[in-house]
Amino acid sequence: MAYTGGCQCGAVRFRADRLGPASICHCRMCQKATGGFFGSFVDVQGFVWTRSAPKYFQSSQAVQRGFCDSCGTPLSFESHGQIGISIGALDNPELAPPTTQLRWPEKLSYVDHLGHLPEWRNPETGKNAVESFEGVVSRQHADDGSK
Repeated sequence: MAYTGGCQCGAVRFRADRLGPASICHCRMCQKATGGFFGSFVDVQGFVWTRSAPKYFQSSQAVQRGFCDSCGTPLSFESHGQIGISIGALDNPELAPPTTQLRWPEKLSYVDHLGHLPEWRNPETGKNAVESFEGVVSRQHADDGSK
């Protein structure tokens, strides 16, 4: 089974033969690199870029991070010959549930409580997000690799 994925615009695509362990990292570099509360990555084996290749930012002496230079999607975490792919960049991110986390002093205090937040509702209509954004057409590249 091949595992595929890519960026939002479809300029960069990849394939892996196998998924390894998946984790989340709370370090400040991962927060900045992903624009999120943490970075989420899955180790991959038998990996190839199948359409174009990412641009890289050397975020430390040990790590380079790949991203699409057209749409900005964070794609990879590469260090010491190992590659981790952003879980959200997989065509099917459900296949890579995190099993561990790297805790750092920069871990945000509210992360552990996110699952307890109430569902967002439009203050004017009372509709939830799915109802409120019904009819919005995504311009993201198809998750199956087609365009």
